[in-house]
Amino acid sequence: MNYAKGLDIKHIIINALREDIGPKDVTTESLIPKNKIAQAVLIAKEKCVVCGLDIAGLVLRLKDKNIKFKPLVKDGDALYKGRILARISGKARSILTAERVALNFLSHLSGIATGTKKFINQVKPYRVKIMDTRKTTPGLRILEKYAVRIGGGYNHRLGLDEMVLIKDNHFKIIGKIKNLAKFKRKYKVEIEVKNLKEFRQALNLKPDIIMLDNMRPSDIKKAVRIRNKLTLGSAPKLEVSGGITLNNVKKIASCGVEMISVGALTHSVDSVDISLDLI
Repeated sequence: MNYAKGLDIKHIIINALREDIGPKDVTTESLIPKNKIAQAVLIAKEKCVVCGLDIAGLVLRLKDKNIKFKPLVKDGDALYKGRILARISGKARSILTAERVALNFLSHLSGIATGTKKFINQVKPYRVKIMDTRKTTPGLRILEKYAVRIGGGYNHRLGLDEMVLIKDNHFKIIGKIKNLAKFKRKYKVEIEVKNLKEFRQALNLKPDIIMLDNMRPSDIKKAVRIRNKLTLGSAPKLEVSGGITLNNVKKIASCGVEMISVGALTHSVDSVDISLDLI
């Protein structure tokens, strides 16, 4: 698993287990004998791109270190309906108690990877990166952005400390910016614009990236033509954001931009139907 340096994935999972179990699983402990051993399988109930299988296994092992978890596929694999993802064996109580948290992670992350792959497939003819945003579930950003990468997408900034991104609300407070020299010494700089007038003003500042926010395809094409006339050293990359869907992403990609950011990859994801079945 390649998530991020310095982040304790175990901490996220332990908190999720505490949230779900509380002091104890009263149903399972009341009904299931303490030393009863069980076997189970994880099954995909629909076509998907799997993601979070290692997380699901870690959930089970953090509940009970003696649980055996054998993956049969790997993150990024495209699965058909009915495919077995993993085999599980261990104490029945532990498996049943950790089941929901394991499935929550696995279904949610697989949903993000699957949704991202759909966007990737729509823009295949074009050299454009499908990017995520910071519109993520609080506390789960690192996992959700990992799922975007598994689906073939790219991560925008992980947090506010990674780059300078000047948006409309910044301009409303500070007014105009005369130059970006003090920023560019340390950070990559991106400027958000909403129309061609703002786009031309942003070009004069020579940022690394200009974000075309909620602009019409016709204006996006004009912005690309203007940018393409610039010399290589002064020509910023162009990113489109706002209202991107599976229905319009191909049209946006055809305009010639380098990046398209899609908030829906993480904030409006449909979880994949995955079940844990005892055998």
